[in-house]
Amino acid sequence: MAIAHSKRHSTHVYGLHMLNERLQILVTSEQRRRLEREARQRGVSVGSLIRDAIDAHFGGFTIEERREAVNAIGAMRGVSVTPEEINRIVEEERDKVAEDLLRGWGR
Repeated sequence: MAIAHSKRHSTHVYGLHMLNERLQILVTSEQRRRLEREARQRGVSVGSLIRDAIDAHFGGFTIEERREAVNAIGAMRGVSVTPEEINRIVEEERDKVAEDLLRGWGR
């Protein structure tokens, strides 16, 4: 049973970075409307839009940091998967969770 996902749930891993820091901010109603409108136009989440804005304003990773990351990944041993495969695995897991939830609700 495939479960349709709404647009607000991204099917992509954000730049293959592990997101592990939560940040809560307060914005005005107008700022929220502008963020939601822009995110909708781009087809991304508000969180993704804000992360991109932070990187654009304050800079992302330097070339040297990127090289170090590529070298570290290249030195890893084990299974290597493509971003497409990661996205497929994530979608399969979401489907399993959704099916379990629906079963729990007696549907």
